[in-house]
Amino acid sequence: MQTTRTPAVAGLFYPASSTELHAQVQNFLNQTPPAVESPPKAIIAPHAGYVYSGPIAASAYAQLKAARDSITRVVLLGPSHRVGFQGIAISSMQAFATPLGLIPLDQAAVEAVRTLPDVGFLEQAHAQEHSLEVHLPFLQEVLGDFKLAPLVVGDARPEQVGAVLEVLWGGPETLIVISSDLSHYHDYQTARQLDRVTSKAIETLRFEDIGYEQACGRNPVNGLLWVARRKGLHGETLDLRNSGDTAGSRDQVVGYGAYVFH
Repeated sequence: MQTTRTPAVAGLFYPASSTELHAQVQNFLNQTPPAVESPPKAIIAPHAGYVYSGPIAASAYAQLKAARDSITRVVLLGPSHRVGFQGIAISSMQAFATPLGLIPLDQAAVEAVRTLPDVGFLEQAHAQEHSLEVHLPFLQEVLGDFKLAPLVVGDARPEQVGAVLEVLWGGPETLIVISSDLSHYHDYQTARQLDRVTSKAIETLRFEDIGYEQACGRNPVNGLLWVARRKGLHGETLDLRNSGDTAGSRDQVVGYGAYVFH
């Protein structure tokens, strides 16, 4: 029985070499000013190739440096890009592997949510899902040792995703990470306008105002906003750019935003 899964995106979304990957992620993190607030409870960060979205993701992950010794569990939710399904998929693996090493899965978290009506095992959803995997090296570099609760979100309403987050919310030992890019394949100025509107909705926890065309991770994002509103959290935009700002042309761009919730 397979108990450890090696992400298939190494070499596509990040380097296969541990030395190169470490240097690349640290370079992104070192370009970000140090956090001025206490570590956030939750973040939203993008999941494109590092050359495109790495600097934006780093602006959120840099806020966690002071929590290296206190965060021991990460609940990571991302959208499904390859498999269509209803609900939320968990994995039966014991660990995920990146070039930086093994990340043990939190078996207690899996057991805690597997009985929820909208949650089930679906390894196909995890098999090549880059929306989760691109975040793992950032987490390894910033936090060191932690347990991971990875969930791939299919067709699910905010309250369904929110129910999972409520179960796994925990205390200061638990970080919530939501994976999402923003608008896709508009011209540069149109994307900037659309992404500003989406960022405003995220900051004000208005999940009702975010549609599929605004964020590919709409379902996990809206689940977080649903819970954040109930718990009285406030959101903040740290960085808002697109591929035309980082490494691509401005004809058709993909938007990226980094957000924290305290």
